Amino acid sequence: MPAPGRTTTAEIVAAGRRIVASRGVEALTMQAVADQVGVRAPSLYKRVRSRDELLKLVVEAAIDELEARLRSAAGLIESDPRAAIADLARELRAFAHDDPSGFRMIFGSVPAEARPDIAVLARSAAPLIEATTRLVGADEALDAARTVTAWANGFLAMELTGGFQLGGDVDRAFEWGLARVIAAVSAEQKPAG
Repeated sequence: MPAPGRTTTAEIVAAGRRIVASRGVEALTMQAVADQVGVRAPSLYKRVRSRDELLKLVVEAAIDELEARLRSAAGLIESDPRAAIADLARELRAFAHDDPSGFRMIFGSVPAEARPDIAVLARSAAPLIEATTRLVGADEALDAARTVTAWANGFLAMELTGGFQLGGDVDRAFEWGLARVIAAVSAEQKPAG
């Protein structure tokens, strides 16, 4: 019997992402990845300690891709933070449509052992937090970023699952909601309370 081939962590993660994209997170197993990269399953343990670590690496790879896309869309942060926030939300939407499984892994629930490192999450949130800092100041930047993200996540989760059943133009609804969320987080008056 020929010796099994060698593989890299990057190849393992790429195979994991393909499996999740085509068959869902439940199908992500060490054996399924081994089959994709052409090695025996025990060989994977030289690079990845467990399925949870594999899932964590797959989620982090999706976050890294989203981060790169957000950074490329963040050109107006200094000159027009409102426009930058809109561009970031639009890029998030494009990512969700291009990689629905990646979007669901990032914004969905994964086991505690497979959650991405906080540094990875912070890096990916940096463009939005930078834009909201310029818009509302450092004290409220995280609150504003969370509000924008929560609205976008809810809208996109419904859109991806076919939740908008009443007709109408979903693109227009996204832009309408986005404009109002940005206006709300950038309002100069603080609510009473």
